[in-house]
Amino acid sequence: MTADRRRVLTLTGTLLAGAAGCLGDSADRENPANGDENGDEAGPLFADRDAPDFPRLDLTTDPDLESDRIAEQIRGNVAVSFDVLAQLREATPDENLFFSPYSVSVALAMTYAGARSETAAEMADALRYDLEGEALHAAFGALEGEFEQRNEDGEGDGSEGDDLGFQLSSANAVWRDEGYAFDDEYVALLEAYYEAGDHLADFSGSPEAAREEINAWVEERTNDRIEDLLPAGSIDQSTRLVLTNAVYFLAAWEHDFDPADTEPATFTGLDGSETEVGMMHQSQELRYAEIDGHQLVELPYANGDTSMIVVLPAEGEFESFEESFGVDELAIMLEETSQPEIDLALPKFGIESKFSLVETMRELGMERAFDGGSADFSGMVEDAESDLFIDDIIHQSFVEVDEEGTEAAAATVVAVEVTAVPDRVEMTVDRPFLFYVRDRPTETPLFVGRVVDGEQLQGD
Repeated sequence: MTADRRRVLTLTGTLLAGAAGCLGDSADRENPANGDENGDEAGPLFADRDAPDFPRLDLTTDPDLESDRIAEQIRGNVAVSFDVLAQLREATPDENLFFSPYSVSVALAMTYAGARSETAAEMADALRYDLEGEALHAAFGALEGEFEQRNEDGEGDGSEGDDLGFQLSSANAVWRDEGYAFDDEYVALLEAYYEAGDHLADFSGSPEAAREEINAWVEERTNDRIEDLLPAGSIDQSTRLVLTNAVYFLAAWEHDFDPADTEPATFTGLDGSETEVGMMHQSQELRYAEIDGHQLVELPYANGDTSMIVVLPAEGEFESFEESFGVDELAIMLEETSQPEIDLALPKFGIESKFSLVETMRELGMERAFDGGSADFSGMVEDAESDLFIDDIIHQSFVEVDEEGTEAAAATVVAVEVTAVPDRVEMTVDRPFLFYVRDRPTETPLFVGRVVDGEQLQGD
């Protein structure tokens, strides 16, 4: 990969919270039904197998924040990634998708810190928050610290596939209207746990200048991969608060693919269409599982703590598999892995996505937060009453995967199991598949994607 093509995976989750209108204009909405419980119990895919316990992790020295409670919150982060993916694919079932559940979770956690009453309850249910109060924010702060350590530990050492090096960074910021009375304790909490800083913006007087400043901040922290996150007109005089998270990822494979082995091959899309793609090849001992014809392979990055998991459902079963696949099914497949010699064929690909998550979060049961008549974000302000509500949630992402590594985010989590793995296996990813990029020690899903259309597959 040449230096000028060294694009990095960057993912930005941005939350816009705006205040507008009179509180009396809309009636309070009733509690919506909770989102589906995908991932809470082992589904029909592997109903005869018990999911392993989620790992108990020690991410903090805070004695009041037990490691098993942090682990449950991480499990919730994994579960909500499946929830969001399910909602997104429902809206665009025939398109490739890519997003960062971690970025979305962090941006909304900062917003949740100021939510109260039923608004807070809906957000906690939709986002599967297991921890309460400052314990939740301490857990996210501990994860941010862990990823910072990954970045320090992953600096290039000249080993195989290390030309790209490794970088994983997450940055947060809070932008508040300079004429609005926000609560000092709320701002201090965001700084203490998210290092969000305190940026004053003149939303009321110069909203366009504020938009350009925020976009410039995002571009700088994503190596210019995410541009114009906030489109013209998305910030106006009624905006009072903007919360941003930007995630940047760049990693070389532990075992890179030889470009000389890359050759044209046919990728069959979900609709049966055939597209010629650049198919990479390698033979390597990798973690692998196969269950009922569903295959999973884990591709480690050179830093040793992050990996991409690729899940290839059995031929003709992608849609039913994806519908049933959840947290427990993923855990079962990972538990069943062994390390055979595998002949792997994986397409080079690139995906760019941008979408609003408002309707997605509504479908997951988070409704009051978007309703100016019933939203309660009184924890953000000095006065007991608040007129704030979320105006939009915008998410944009980029990924590129090639012979050297991942220049965006490439992760695969596929549920496949086999009780006895042969000495050598083959896995040719020439049809729809899922992928995940995860931080292995914490099991945190950094990025999630699905590939179903070969024509959209290739990067520049």
